[in-house]
Amino acid sequence: MNFVEELTWRGMIHQMMPGTEEMLQKGMATAYLGIDPTADSLHIGHLCGVMMLRHFQRCGHKPLALVGGATGMIGDPSGKSQERNLLDEATLAHNVSCIKAQLSRFLDFDSDAENKAELVNNYDWMKNYTFLDFAREIGKCITVNYMMAKDSVKRRLNGEAQDGMSFTEFTYQLLQGYDFLHLYEEKGCRLQLGGSDQWGNITTGTELIRRKLGNENEAFALTCPLITKADGKKFGKTEKGNIWLDRNRTTPYVFYQFWLNVGDEDAERYIKIFTSLDKATIDAIVEEHKQDPGRRVLQKKLAEEVTVMVHSREDYELALEASNILFGKATKESLVKLDEQTLLDVFAGVPHFEVSRSLLEGEGIKAVNLVAEQAKCFASKGEMRKLTQGGGVSINKEKLAAFDQPITTADLLDDKYLLVQQGKKKYFLLIVK
Repeated sequence: MNFVEELTWRGMIHQMMPGTEEMLQKGMATAYLGIDPTADSLHIGHLCGVMMLRHFQRCGHKPLALVGGATGMIGDPSGKSQERNLLDEATLAHNVSCIKAQLSRFLDFDSDAENKAELVNNYDWMKNYTFLDFAREIGKCITVNYMMAKDSVKRRLNGEAQDGMSFTEFTYQLLQGYDFLHLYEEKGCRLQLGGSDQWGNITTGTELIRRKLGNENEAFALTCPLITKADGKKFGKTEKGNIWLDRNRTTPYVFYQFWLNVGDEDAERYIKIFTSLDKATIDAIVEEHKQDPGRRVLQKKLAEEVTVMVHSREDYELALEASNILFGKATKESLVKLDEQTLLDVFAGVPHFEVSRSLLEGEGIKAVNLVAEQAKCFASKGEMRKLTQGGGVSINKEKLAAFDQPITTADLLDDKYLLVQQGKKKYFLLIVK
């Protein structure tokens, strides 16, 4: 496959230096993408860049994933109006190991293939580089005028940030440029990939290589667009914050639901960017979706592909089953499978009631007293009795046989929860404390 052609039809190219495609057609090339390890998990804002590396490897080239152990200690001003918190060495080491595990879901690090991926950490080559040596050997190659002309610097200096820009952050583009120079010399890396906000930093690297090593040394840059939603808002953020790849930060159920709930226009763009499905397959899915948008074929396939890639087929199937608990037919067995956080995520939007554990101990409490008196799931005991007699009340997805059926601690999910259902779609979650 031709890497540039692949990214072009997927809508994943924002800017590209002249000569990039020709360089890639000469044989296996090496490219790197930088990831700032400020957290111990990637979030879906990182995914476009990671998918670029994935496609790069699928096209027969060698990807390098660079985690900024050194630059993460400084903070990149690109796209930011505030200076970042600086991280200590132990935190960075932890974050790097977690990110490597996540990247392994996308890239082949372990085979014997010539183009197997590598993880590199710029802390390894920066930790013993003294300030005086860096200033003398690298600082003299790039003028302050050149660095000041970058948009990310100009925005910060022209009042976007209240406190201006520290010298520490000002040096960031020079450090990132040195990463490119180092990988060019040590790994034969001639291309840097990144988001559109990184163009200034990346081109500083290509300029540094040319000035330090001579004009015949060519390096290239390619960026992907900033991914937004159809309404222009930032992609990947919800009211609760980022959608993370780590299941402990964002459960596979919430992750799956995020993709399932995107609009038609977004789904058509995202399935090209965030999956490895080929053009013919995607075109067929888009066409099928247009025949009957209500079936949401596009969103379902997008959610499936990304959830399986980031988590696993099993996690996808559990997320699908969890979705059906709210919107389709499900059994108590389905409910019992849910871990506590997924249970809370599934029923986040239903009314919650707290009840005392002592009420359910021993012989327990009559269902009618629990759900109509202790928790106001029903307007009155009479209403609850009437609905139960008509088969319209369930506890933990099992129909209640009698309104005065005793409910005990043995009935609890995760020894803490009871799911009360009135009719087909009205739910209440009782939290027993």
